[in-house]
Amino acid sequence: MATTAVQKITLASSRDIPFNKLVLSQSNVRRVKAGVSVEELATSIARRGLIQSLSVIPVVDADGTETGMFEVPAGGRRFRALELLVKQKRLAKIAPIPCVVRERDDSISAEEISLSENVERASLHPLDQYRAFQDMRAKGISEEEIAAAFFVSVSVVKQRLRLAAVSPALLEIYVEDGMQLEHVMAFTVSDDHGRQEQVWEAIKDGWNKQPYQIRRMLTETAVRASDKRALFVGVEAYQEAGGYVLRDLFEDDDGGWLQDPSLLDMLVSEKLHEAANGIASEGWKWIEVGVSFPYDATYGLRELAGEPIDLTPEEEATIAALKDEYEQIEAQFDGADKLPDEIDARLGEIETTLAAFESRPSRYKPEEVARAGVFISIDHDGKLDIERGYVRPVDEAPVEPEENDRHAGDQSDDERDLPAVQRTVIAISGEPVEATEEEDGIKPLPDRLLSELTAHRTLALRNALANSPRVAMTTLLHKLVADTFDHRYNGSALEASVRHVYFPVQDDALGDSDAAREVEQRHELWGDTIPADDDARWDWLDQLDDLDRMALLAHCVSYGVNALYEKPNPFGGHGVSQHGLEQRLAQADRLARATGLDMVAAGWRPTVGNYLGRVTKARILLAVREGAGEAAAQRIDHLKKGEMAQEAEQLLAGTGWLAEPLRLAAFSEAVEQSAEDGGEQAVVDPEPISDTVAGDDANYAMAAE
Repeated sequence: MATTAVQKITLASSRDIPFNKLVLSQSNVRRVKAGVSVEELATSIARRGLIQSLSVIPVVDADGTETGMFEVPAGGRRFRALELLVKQKRLAKIAPIPCVVRERDDSISAEEISLSENVERASLHPLDQYRAFQDMRAKGISEEEIAAAFFVSVSVVKQRLRLAAVSPALLEIYVEDGMQLEHVMAFTVSDDHGRQEQVWEAIKDGWNKQPYQIRRMLTETAVRASDKRALFVGVEAYQEAGGYVLRDLFEDDDGGWLQDPSLLDMLVSEKLHEAANGIASEGWKWIEVGVSFPYDATYGLRELAGEPIDLTPEEEATIAALKDEYEQIEAQFDGADKLPDEIDARLGEIETTLAAFESRPSRYKPEEVARAGVFISIDHDGKLDIERGYVRPVDEAPVEPEENDRHAGDQSDDERDLPAVQRTVIAISGEPVEATEEEDGIKPLPDRLLSELTAHRTLALRNALANSPRVAMTTLLHKLVADTFDHRYNGSALEASVRHVYFPVQDDALGDSDAAREVEQRHELWGDTIPADDDARWDWLDQLDDLDRMALLAHCVSYGVNALYEKPNPFGGHGVSQHGLEQRLAQADRLARATGLDMVAAGWRPTVGNYLGRVTKARILLAVREGAGEAAAQRIDHLKKGEMAQEAEQLLAGTGWLAEPLRLAAFSEAVEQSAEDGGEQAVVDPEPISDTVAGDDANYAMAAE
């Protein structure tokens, strides 16, 4: 059998040709400017030399004789860059240029050579560019020098170097075309390789694996720099305290993400404390401090009518000058579609200054200040929001002096209305600032945390009651019998109603709980079925069979379930009394037993956010000891509180441990403690209070808001 000989190829020879012997060929296919400019290429050649030789063909005369000149069909930009260097006298006219000389009568045309050189060129893979930049950076070359050397912006260099934050495993997937560059760039918002890989594993087979989804999942535990808490403290102050801000170099990140929420909350708490101390010197009876307050926080309170503080002549002159300037600017740019940026900024400055004059504090009578209080919070743009002059109903009555201190004629009526010693009660998120027990002591659970935990129990109990029509019927009949036989005033000839109980405080996880989803789905199902017309609704209800009637009754009755803890009002009036709270919680336990409610089965699990991060170290250890055993508690007792809470969450997972308020007969200790305290708030002097607040407790109380 004959063997076919493999045809050998012969490469064109190369040699140095003086630049003045070269001319640009009309066969060059590049006509449109693209990529690096001729000037930038000339700078690169001056720095690095000619990296790629020119491809040339001998020039012949009419007889086909070589003239000693050579035309350049491929490498036109390099030729023009060399030409520019010659014009700048940075390169001699006769400087030797490395060239590959091709035969003139070659079967491959000059146009094909030019096209092939440009088409077959492959751009450098972004990952190779990143590695090259990284090697140069490791050799001490600055990002600015790298950018200048390759004619790119510094931001491009920073972006490529930022790829170092991505897990090597994910980079390998990118190299194998398992993801796009946009995905890789999205992963740079986090340095946690493990979390990056978890996110990719979770979304890689799903329909929604857009870059924004990756960014959202990687930053869900961080705080945006645009958050009002970050604006209030200041990102620079947060960083000076040791906080880290993660930036997205590939997308507009609105200032980035603050990675240490606990540190941020501590700084917010400290700054609010400082403001509260300053306001306390004005003599107010109480100050409520919080990141924010519910819209109806002042409901039931009387607002004092203060007198505006008179303006000084200098302030009046300033206001008049600013108003004149504002009117002149408006007249100058009347009808303009858009104001110049500097003019728009100046108008904003004037508006802010005038608003500050209008919102200056009012003057109140001393006897009113002694009965009233202040709300201190943060508004939407991160500025301190101070609302003075609110009187609680219990403070409306004047405070009488002690009999043995009464001296007729020695005091005015206003003076006799004031307490002998006025001290300001400062409360954070509803919790009075007071001297705390040692860290090793078991402190009572904060009232807000009790309210949040019982919101979970109330919602689960509501769902359980709706699934137990017989118990719901008994509950409703119990109420009707009490109304009938106890002769309670109902307000009408016959009124049997269920008042929807709303949760004044709740944690973020409540809305995503199994009970919340089931209640909402059931409500939507009934709502889509029940007629809107009142007469039609009566006929529809009248025709329901007994089973559906009982199910609907149970659903409606369930909305009246109230197993919430709220701080008893020792003075009566608005709120619940101590006896009323005890009766409510006892009946809630009875309902839980009747419906067979199991909060573990209902989906509650102890986490850092809903319990472990909100209590003292002693309570964390107690929870682990109860749920996972003494050995587990000993393994974490040396940790700092934040780390201890994280570890405790893992140790308690799957153990079925419940916080005390979620257990049956749960409130005996909490109620007894509240009764012993009498519901009264601790009083502190207006002097600095920073050393009277347990840092971690204050932080988490602030975070709860």
